Amino acid sequence: MRGSIEQAIPMTEAKFGLLTAVFLFVYALLSPLAGYLADRFSRSQLIIFSLIAWSAVTWLTGLATTYPELLLTRALMGVSEAFYLPAALALICDFHRDRTRALANGIHLSGVMIGSALGGVGGWLAQNQSWAYAFKLFGLFGIGYSLVLIRFLKESDMGIEAPDAGVSSAQPERFNGTLQILLSDRTFLTTAVYWAMLSVAGWGVLGWMPTYLNEQFHLDQGRAGLSATGYINVSALLGMIIGGAWSDWWSRTNPRARIWVPMIGLCVAAPAIFIVAYTSVVAMALLGLIFYGLARAFADANMMPILCLMFDRRCRATGYGVLNFVGCIVGGITIYLGGILRDHDVRVSLIFAAAAVAITGCVVLLLAMKPRNYGDADQFQRIHSG
Repeated sequence: MRGSIEQAIPMTEAKFGLLTAVFLFVYALLSPLAGYLADRFSRSQLIIFSLIAWSAVTWLTGLATTYPELLLTRALMGVSEAFYLPAALALICDFHRDRTRALANGIHLSGVMIGSALGGVGGWLAQNQSWAYAFKLFGLFGIGYSLVLIRFLKESDMGIEAPDAGVSSAQPERFNGTLQILLSDRTFLTTAVYWAMLSVAGWGVLGWMPTYLNEQFHLDQGRAGLSATGYINVSALLGMIIGGAWSDWWSRTNPRARIWVPMIGLCVAAPAIFIVAYTSVVAMALLGLIFYGLARAFADANMMPILCLMFDRRCRATGYGVLNFVGCIVGGITIYLGGILRDHDVRVSLIFAAAAVAITGCVVLLLAMKPRNYGDADQFQRIHSG
């Protein structure tokens, strides 16, 4: 919608970039707190609150007529979205035990891929109606869908596994106490570094792939954009299902399957993106994008199941919120640094080569992980009785 928005509300390139940046940083900063609230209170109610808030902000965005109003609604959008994903993934894990957990997460996250693939609908509506019309339409749709969730989305009363032996059944009472549990856990810190490196690769590839296809293979802007997002997102949709189902099946006989499946996927994703960076044949580049998107999705489908191997349900959403924070901050920095490198005439292929190296580092970190269900009741009680 960029062209339509700039026609209605003139702004500089920097101001337009700030619209995305302010959303990303607000979303990142609030993610740990949002995860904690999902661990402390009803996850289903938090999801419904997030959808209602998102819908209202989306509708209000369509009413903006000045740049400050548009910037404010982008910041509020970061608030509304931050409360969704940690609560949703944790609620799915409450309902789904080991036999279906990763597949359920993969199916849920495939909605992100479908939404990205359908994002062009907003541009079409903006072109044929107005950019404000699109925001108002989706906002009203979201408010209507929230009524469906109020009726049907419930808290789990059957899928919550019993706490580990000796673990206190008390809910976490303090945000800083829960963070202390997470940040004092060496395996979780390893996971955070792993997620940060994966975000470097993911944001670097996603942010600069259209530019690379345009410059390397002389595809026009439309074909480059559609190829960059279409091939990756469609293959990632399939990868979510395959990676989730494979992990669930294998975990019945191998407790480390949640780690091995994403590790195998990343062993495919790293050379795939390296081929994209250095091939001179457009068909090979597109094939590399397909394999990258497919294999990279194995990691996304299994991230929350990996957290389930570390902590019981009282810390999982907070843990994912912290990972969200790390991933978004690192992602924003990665795209910014990529722009600086481009200003100094560094080829995009070198950015992709760095992404391949980062993915290889993720494989090493997965090998170093030693997950186990959280069971240190004395530490948990000591921190929260403070």
